[in-house]
Amino acid sequence: MVREIRERYNASFSDENYRKMLAEMETEFPGALDFRVAESPVFIGTDLKIKVLTTFNDIVDQIRKPDFMERTRRAIPENLWVDHENPVPGCLAVDFAITLGADGEYEPQLIELQGFPSLYAYQSYLAGKFRKFFDVDRGYSEFFNRLNTMSYTQEMKKFLLGDSQPENTILLEIYPEKQKTRLDFEITRKLWGIKPVCVTRIRNSGTELYYEEDGKKITIERMYNRLIMDDLERNFPDLKLEVDFNKASDVQWVSHPNWFYRVSKFSLPLFRSKYVPESRYLSDFKELPADLENYVLKPLFSFAGAGVIIDVKPEDIAKIKDPENYLLQRKIAYAPCIEDPRGDKIKCEIRLLAIWPDGADRPRLVTNLARLSRGKMIGVDFNKDFDWVGGTIGFYETN
Repeated sequence: MVREIRERYNASFSDENYRKMLAEMETEFPGALDFRVAESPVFIGTDLKIKVLTTFNDIVDQIRKPDFMERTRRAIPENLWVDHENPVPGCLAVDFAITLGADGEYEPQLIELQGFPSLYAYQSYLAGKFRKFFDVDRGYSEFFNRLNTMSYTQEMKKFLLGDSQPENTILLEIYPEKQKTRLDFEITRKLWGIKPVCVTRIRNSGTELYYEEDGKKITIERMYNRLIMDDLERNFPDLKLEVDFNKASDVQWVSHPNWFYRVSKFSLPLFRSKYVPESRYLSDFKELPADLENYVLKPLFSFAGAGVIIDVKPEDIAKIKDPENYLLQRKIAYAPCIEDPRGDKIKCEIRLLAIWPDGADRPRLVTNLARLSRGKMIGVDFNKDFDWVGGTIGFYETN
């Protein structure tokens, strides 16, 4: 999106170097890369950066409102409620589509957001690979708030571990060795000493939790939570866990499970900002919009785009028995904005990643993620057999 920087990068690009970059990642973490890495990062200039950061701060202002907890209580399914909730989300991921404004300039539009961790370890790692193999301008950074690789690593270590030792801090998942994000788990282990542990191994001991390793009981003091409770329920309906998290009052959560639901599609109608598109619960409409074709229908309780209807028709809505669990969001037109070496334009989505420690008044923006797409939607299923698509990193102008 910054022409001069884009042209420099494209001139430095070669398929050979791209293959070398992937080969090096495979050598360092054999068999762990299980998703497509785009051939290019995203370069974001100051004007667009200011729009993104302003919207992010507007969203934070509304999460901080005294009534936010009450207004989002319904977001948490009763059977998935977990006690001992943290007062703030812990981790915050905010997704924006890059669109074209009426003035012809690029602008962000909020797509979705999560009170849940993302690829904090992998994104820093990936940025380093792009810098090694291609021409990335030094005036652009993958970090915010004047962080660099060293200070970011140190700050994340402090945030994730708190006052605990790595041995007593786990990354909580279901069968982590099978997850597509397992490369991030392995880099997390390498950087911060936090081991991924399957939820099936966790046991209660009074108000504490533990797991066993080589016949030794290891007390869990802190959990970096990567487990999505309703995803667990949906994909493993017959799995009977031997842990009751509601009894574990002595364990600290890094992103408590309840915040996954509070800060989600459910909360989109609560946000107001210039670059936040209109979103309303379907149950709030007395009559459907006359321009229904300009809206997207989203189920509130789904993951990874499941159940989203892009081209909504009245008959789609007529089938819905629980309109309070759906929202209509004004449709957003992604702008083809990333130019590949052939001159083709590609769509882009960016994600801001922040940490919000307990006791902090506001979250701290630390790094980011980006995704490139040629398909109708962002995601693997819509981008099969294309190049210059997939997950990547954004480099933001620092001047």
